[in-house]
Amino acid sequence: MQNYFGYQGTILRVNLTEKTIKKEELNLDDALKFIGGRGLGTKILMDEVDPKTDALSSENKLIFATGPLTGTSTPTGGRYMVITKSPLTGTVACSNSGGYWGAELKFAGYDVVIIEGKSEKPVYLNISDDSVEINDASFVWGKTAGETTAAFEEAHGEKVRVATIGPAGENLSKISGIINDRGRAAGRSGVGAVMGSKNLKAIVVRGTGKVNVNDAAMLKEAFSKSMAKIRENGVTGQGLPTYGSAVLVNIINENGVLPTNNFQESYFDKADDISGETLAEKFLKKKDPCFRCPIGCGRYCETDGIEGSGPEYETIWGFGSNCGVSDLSAIIKANYWCNEYGLDTISASTTIAAAMELYQKGYIRKEDLEGAPELVWGNAEAVVEWTKLMGQAKGLGAKMAEGSYRLCESYGVPELSMSVKKQEMPAYDPRGIQGIGLNYATSNRGGCHVRGYMISPEILNLPQELDRFATDGKAEWTKIFQDFTASIDAVGLCLFTSFAMGADDYADLYNSICGTKLTGNDFVEIGDRIWNLERLYNLKAGIDPSEDTLPKRLLEEPISSGPSTGHVNKLSVTLPEYYKARGWTEKGIPTEEKLTLLGLEAFK
Repeated sequence: MQNYFGYQGTILRVNLTEKTIKKEELNLDDALKFIGGRGLGTKILMDEVDPKTDALSSENKLIFATGPLTGTSTPTGGRYMVITKSPLTGTVACSNSGGYWGAELKFAGYDVVIIEGKSEKPVYLNISDDSVEINDASFVWGKTAGETTAAFEEAHGEKVRVATIGPAGENLSKISGIINDRGRAAGRSGVGAVMGSKNLKAIVVRGTGKVNVNDAAMLKEAFSKSMAKIRENGVTGQGLPTYGSAVLVNIINENGVLPTNNFQESYFDKADDISGETLAEKFLKKKDPCFRCPIGCGRYCETDGIEGSGPEYETIWGFGSNCGVSDLSAIIKANYWCNEYGLDTISASTTIAAAMELYQKGYIRKEDLEGAPELVWGNAEAVVEWTKLMGQAKGLGAKMAEGSYRLCESYGVPELSMSVKKQEMPAYDPRGIQGIGLNYATSNRGGCHVRGYMISPEILNLPQELDRFATDGKAEWTKIFQDFTASIDAVGLCLFTSFAMGADDYADLYNSICGTKLTGNDFVEIGDRIWNLERLYNLKAGIDPSEDTLPKRLLEEPISSGPSTGHVNKLSVTLPEYYKARGWTEKGIPTEEKLTLLGLEAFK
């Protein structure tokens, strides 16, 4: 097998029905065309999984994909992605995680792991370099992510890295994720439910190899240049290292776009109580960085005897202002239980917020709670206990574990779900930030902020300041950010590096490792290719372009108070411009000309 540089050259294919394990040579042409990670994983999904497949059937596949920079010395080179068809949205699912598990998989010698079929009984995959085994997991079935990780460390040694589902994934919760390194999550789109549907509890990895680099001197130069930019940037060099991603709480609130009480309001008068500054002052034990991360935004916190990774900004907002809660201790506990049960913190917290509005408006009755804490705004106990009930799939908690859209739909008011394509939106009110609203509406995996982080130019003024209320130019900017993000996901680095680094910087790192000659423009164009392939998969899956929209509240009900008072999202203006910028038809379909330009004509 040739030396691929950056790529290990091997795909591991595991069929749980047949109990077979195969090692296949990586298709280098596909790898270079889609880079890796999210791009290569989506290409494999398109090739091998019928878009009409039931996401929780044995016909769906679960793809763990690293990037060519995963496991290298590049800044934040520890990311991996889980690609599958989503049971939550019906779209392509691609969930990103950090920590150390992805790098360990590369050290073991694999670029991609494809999980097929379904085991009759609970199993786990044990990977130790060339040795790969499918083993019985009945002894950890039903255990939390933390308990499972500890059990495998005891069985296989403390140096193993574990990616596992918790009870939520076993119960096929559509908002369940996969937890690695105890507190890192491939959280979004229900990937944990797909893993649970296959009776696969965990993948345990130990690798002792390395990732070969094409030009060490060139890498050293590109590394130094990127590191200098990261250190000099105010966000990556100061804000995130000092206060974590929760540094955004006060910033977003001061702009009047911190969603409160299930997006009914957009300003939280107790925001400082749940801010990154308060977290650092009262609860932070230590920083908790991922593999090769010079930023170190991860937090490790303790409260009332509970300690663990997080919470991140989105989590603090979701269990905090969006539920009217200002008790940071309760938020830390809710985050802990999400990690233990394997729940996506954004979807879990936003579903609780939706349940609170359903209770507020009389759809959920007190007797429906069966003695559990009342679902009223500001009830700190409720966010903790209902997280547990969702994780355990008990009572109303089982209904909530399906996500906010299905919960609200069951009461005849799906419009109360603050979601796009059935996936809950994150922590920015798009009525006061036009670009992020367009980004939410057009995201290929449903409501999402990390598929084109328009908060960067609209709030943080990076790489330049954009008027957040304006619509002019937002379509073009959104497209660029979406394409750029797709390539960053594919290469295996963290999105936060993009606050400081540009496309040329990523291309330089990639070229030095892989021996390629991409320009910055080439790098972004590959992201365009990935984005269009995802769009094609969704269209074939039956996702209609009419779903490129936002909840009615955000389009019709102006923000009632705070710095963004009077604004709604003007999607009717930006969406047609976006389709045009993408080179799609007026109905949002990629044209034959566009697909040919990107080399995707075979998939039309």
